[in-house]
Amino acid sequence: MSNDDLATLDTAAPARRDHEPRPAPSPWRRRIVVVGLLLAALNLRPAVTSLGPLLKEVRDDLGMSGTIAGLLTSMPAACFAVFGITAPRLARRFGPGAVVCTGLAAIATGLALRPFAGGTVAFLCASALGLAGIAVSNILMPVIVKGWFPDRVGSMTGLYSMGLSLGTASAAAATVPMTDALGGSWRAGLGVWAVLAVVAVVPWLFLARDRTHRESEQPAASTAPAGPAAPEPAIRITRSPTAWAMAVFFGLQSTAAYITMGWMPQIFRDAGVSASTSGVLLAVIMAMGVPLAFVLPRAAARLRNQGVLAVALGVCGLIGYAGLWLAPVGGAWVWALLLGVANCAFPLALTMISMRARTSAGVVRLSAFAQSTGYLLSIPGPLLVGMLYQHSGGWGPPLALMAGLMVPQIVAGLLAGRDRTLEDEI
Repeated sequence: MSNDDLATLDTAAPARRDHEPRPAPSPWRRRIVVVGLLLAALNLRPAVTSLGPLLKEVRDDLGMSGTIAGLLTSMPAACFAVFGITAPRLARRFGPGAVVCTGLAAIATGLALRPFAGGTVAFLCASALGLAGIAVSNILMPVIVKGWFPDRVGSMTGLYSMGLSLGTASAAAATVPMTDALGGSWRAGLGVWAVLAVVAVVPWLFLARDRTHRESEQPAASTAPAGPAAPEPAIRITRSPTAWAMAVFFGLQSTAAYITMGWMPQIFRDAGVSASTSGVLLAVIMAMGVPLAFVLPRAAARLRNQGVLAVALGVCGLIGYAGLWLAPVGGAWVWALLLGVANCAFPLALTMISMRARTSAGVVRLSAFAQSTGYLLSIPGPLLVGMLYQHSGGWGPPLALMAGLMVPQIVAGLLAGRDRTLEDEI
């Protein structure tokens, strides 16, 4: 999708005249949106974090090398970049609710098919289907928050981020125990997460036909000025330094997150930690995002400049990686806590996306650009970790890479956190 396509989101004419007042949504429908956001968030990471604790078993069964496993851990970022860029056009045509509903159905289908894979190719294809559903939903979550709750962006982003962290941590902690309870097969342990995705589809079935809060419109609570509205000129988001800083920050925090979700259990297992404890340690990393993902966006929304938060999270990541290199077993729980704090760069990025644009159309443009470009930038990270691990035979070089990437993430966060909007800058 070209930058000109993204730029047409403002100028796409809705069915009714722009100067007519838009009715506010009914309270019960907003409650359905809240439930839908929370259930969707719970399902946007189990496809990834359920795999980490069982990666060794999957590799042994399907005959994956370390490089292919690295490719597998890079797939989320690749799918998010490739499929996420289609989200604005799909939402403009069908409405955000319909696209999210379809995305959740794709997640459920991919997770249900993955256990039946007889080889690496089939496993990758089933995973790609589920990740494609996650990709479009990822892009549209900030749009839905901005459109339905323009006066509560911080709190609703916090609720969504908290649900995402809870789903991430639950999958990491519960997958191995559920696998053991279901007979010890990794296929059953991964496939059970399809049930949660099916449940998440239900509230979005009620919202799928809703065309009121399309991303090309202003929030429902606002009214456009009387008189015919002049179309806004097409603008190129690539001219915005803040958009590029946002994309780099998003890409580097995604790199850290997917390296963590894909490889952290293996790091602990190679250090002598059991498989179940390694899964719990990953769950601790992800669980830190549950309280912090609710508090951090609210705090960020009250600050004019969010750069200080990006610095604090980056420093925690640097200390955590250094600790993993020096004492991976003795300080495992401390390093997990610190890396969990560092992982909260994701809700911070979502909050900054909503704050760096004044309109819903600006948010969807920035969200699509920052997330798709960011995920594209993050593709090599997990793959490089797999290659370094395979060729070095240890975790020293991969950990050095992880720590080194934290430095440009801090710089990009400082630039993205400056008090300015996309519209004013362009």
